[in-house]
Amino acid sequence: MAKKRILIVDDEQSIRNVLRDILEFENYQIDEASSGDEALLKVAKDSFDLMFLDIKMKGIDGMEVLEKLRKDEISVPVIMLSGHGTIETAMQATRLGAFDFMEKPPDLNRLLVSARNALEQGSLVQKNTKLRKKVNGVTEILGESRNIQHIKQTISKVAPTEARVLVTGENGTGKELVARWVHEQSRRNQAEFVAVNCAAIPTDLLESELFGHEKGAFTGADKQRIGKFELAHEGTLFLDEIGDMSMEAQAKVLRALQEGLITRVGGNERISVDVRVIAATNKDLQEEIEAGRFREDLYHRLAVIPIHVPPLRERKDDIPALAEAFLTNLTQNEISFVGKLFSPKALEKLKQFEWTGNVRELQNVVERLAILSAENEISESDVDILVRKRSKPNDLSAIMDEFRTFHDYKEFSESFFIRYKLDQNDWNISQTAEILGLQRSHLYQKIKKFNLERD
Repeated sequence: MAKKRILIVDDEQSIRNVLRDILEFENYQIDEASSGDEALLKVAKDSFDLMFLDIKMKGIDGMEVLEKLRKDEISVPVIMLSGHGTIETAMQATRLGAFDFMEKPPDLNRLLVSARNALEQGSLVQKNTKLRKKVNGVTEILGESRNIQHIKQTISKVAPTEARVLVTGENGTGKELVARWVHEQSRRNQAEFVAVNCAAIPTDLLESELFGHEKGAFTGADKQRIGKFELAHEGTLFLDEIGDMSMEAQAKVLRALQEGLITRVGGNERISVDVRVIAATNKDLQEEIEAGRFREDLYHRLAVIPIHVPPLRERKDDIPALAEAFLTNLTQNEISFVGKLFSPKALEKLKQFEWTGNVRELQNVVERLAILSAENEISESDVDILVRKRSKPNDLSAIMDEFRTFHDYKEFSESFFIRYKLDQNDWNISQTAEILGLQRSHLYQKIKKFNLERD
């Protein structure tokens, strides 16, 4: 199981050394920061399970760091350390959300007990967050068509077993949703579901992503990194777009599946992992095998249970249920959409389109209709204007009529364009930023500004 990661923030090297020795002996993974600025940079780049934070430091002090963490909604538990503790300081730290407050030098037994309690609370908070996301999101496989009924029946049979599953289908059909549903109905559902998009990660970085690496394994590896196989220990690892994986990476994945052991890049230790693998692809792997681009032995390891997700054009009777579910989800999460609903004719109109982008395209269109329709009831004419190809000038005019100011139209256009490009690149931030001609940090700011989230 992956070690818990703890960040020690203190401007005294001796204190950091003492805490590191104690916590590493307890099998925690330790990182350090000698200032508040350095700590904020580290939590912006990486995730930590716990932070020990000194109050009195040069530059940004501990209280300012704690306040910044809470302002940015970074939910890492924090144990405050102070050489000159007062009741007033302790109360202030507690109000800012600190888990505990200790005077230096800390009592070692109390420190370890507090660390264990903080980590346990952090784990509960994470599970709570995941549960809320499940309640708010459309996690059910929707539809009553024959194809969907068959998929649901197959999942109910295979999920309780340990059999590997290969999910096939076009982009946007909901392959990851099928994988998540297998996980949810399995005995592993209390552990992690870890997804990896094999097509979005450069070949030379994929091995590190899957198996992790040791510090100094290659240029830029300035710290140890836990790979996805370890993160998914006792849970489910979803390998999306497996057909795009290089032959070299395929060989290493095959070995991991056969032996149940992995080795981090640059390391020698063989680590035992208990992982159920679900793979997905939009390619015909039999054709890839014949072309020499995919290993036949890996295919047979992965495709114990094949599940094919049909394109939306082959199950158009499911479109009304999907559209209404997506709209309901919007109304539950955005107050401005409350009261929005589809007219029966609008739902029938949606069934007339080919939906080359499948369910993902339908979801985006529903959001567009909810934003741009003038009335609470989304009508047939709304669908006709806002969904069909916008090749005619009057189509664009109809959209522009919805906005009162240039600023409103500019904000909508920018948000819509960035969201479209992110979806097009499967939310690969580096790739999307390069295509848009933006720095990654600038793109992250735009995503935060427009509250964009991956479907």
